[in-house]
Amino acid sequence: MLSLLRRRLRRAAGLLSPRLWGRNLMTWLAAIAVALVALGFARAADAAQGLFKHLLDGQPYRILVLAPAGLALSAWLTRRVFPGAQGSGIPQTIAALKLDNPRAVDAVLSPRIAVGKILLTLLGLACGASIGREGPTVQVGASLMHAVGRRMVPDRLDLQRGMVLAGGAAGIAAAFNTPLAGVVFAIEELSHSFESRTSGTVLTAVILAGITTLALAGNYTYFGSTTAELNFGAGWIAVLLCALAGGLGGGVFSAILVAASRGLPGRAGRLLMRHPIGFAALCGLALAILGLLSGGATYGTGYAQARGVVEGTADVAPLFAVEKLLATTVSYLSGIPGGIFAPSLAVGAGIGQWLANLVPHAPEGAVVLLGMVAYFSGVVQAPITATLIVMEMTDNQRMTIPLLATAMLAFGVSRLICRHPLYSALAVRFQAAVSRQPVPVAPVGTDARKGILRALSRR
Repeated sequence: MLSLLRRRLRRAAGLLSPRLWGRNLMTWLAAIAVALVALGFARAADAAQGLFKHLLDGQPYRILVLAPAGLALSAWLTRRVFPGAQGSGIPQTIAALKLDNPRAVDAVLSPRIAVGKILLTLLGLACGASIGREGPTVQVGASLMHAVGRRMVPDRLDLQRGMVLAGGAAGIAAAFNTPLAGVVFAIEELSHSFESRTSGTVLTAVILAGITTLALAGNYTYFGSTTAELNFGAGWIAVLLCALAGGLGGGVFSAILVAASRGLPGRAGRLLMRHPIGFAALCGLALAILGLLSGGATYGTGYAQARGVVEGTADVAPLFAVEKLLATTVSYLSGIPGGIFAPSLAVGAGIGQWLANLVPHAPEGAVVLLGMVAYFSGVVQAPITATLIVMEMTDNQRMTIPLLATAMLAFGVSRLICRHPLYSALAVRFQAAVSRQPVPVAPVGTDARKGILRALSRR
């Protein structure tokens, strides 16, 4: 009895340890910092898109120079100054969670790369690239929390991974103002598991990031609000149509990016290997042509088009979904930093609005949401995350069951085309690039670390 009392007293003393509370305080402050950076990033992204519109105001053909030059500059800076910052940022975060070499993790989630990720994503938006800021926010959040974790527990790789996971989840929660989706995203996409030792850190980071976002930005919904419903009956044919179209489109998009990560075939592949900056300029030219053909609808995140479609205040052209998909593919293949979350949701909204014409028994607003969740689930192959993101972003719980059913069906269709989830497949490439380099044992900034960064720049 006395020994049991002593154990309980020691445990209670451990909970009151100043060192433990110091770590907790640092974690909480880091989570708040992630939210602040995410909010600042969001406002800067809006300013970058505003600058882009100003540059093209009354002169739409300026894009033929702006996009190639901007993407070439971004690709050059990515390879020479910020290697490892290319692409979405989510694959890098997943790779970091699987690496056992702390120095290699530092190379993937360094403050330098986080700064480059933000600056170069803004540059891409200012040049009309079809990219989003949400994926980059995940890598930025993971980098901030990793920096704190390295100082708090330098000898505990498991706890450092928990901090990285929490940072990525907090980044999503703050970027979309979707706390539930942030938690599920950490479980379903980033870690593919839920370890009890890190669950408290993840939940705390997401809650604090959510509170900070709520306090500074208000209780906003990313794509506005909609009261659309889909009652059981003939209108449910829209679930099947959206799942099929979204799953096919998302699966094809993912398959293209996964295949491209292994190297483009033929002349395009040789051009990319020998002249990556020239290849980025050609991608910029293709992006400009797509923008001119679409009347400017394919530039940027697609946020304005998607929000207008969701709220029923705007229509998009019948070919918008295809054009936006192509613009996003070209932007990603160019090698510049930028995410695919917002563009994918815009593509899905376009699919839903077009399919609504085929299902007169279903409200258009409901079909739009089904299209969004179907395409997004087809791209990321994370149906629960897709459902929660769309549900929270539109403040619509009435559509939970139809959204979940559509997401699950679209996931199955996508898997028939792309056997491996997009982010996980790309993470394997990043992990392999790091693993092939010698293990750095010298301080940060040595040739060994530079070798890792050079390898990452070729991914």
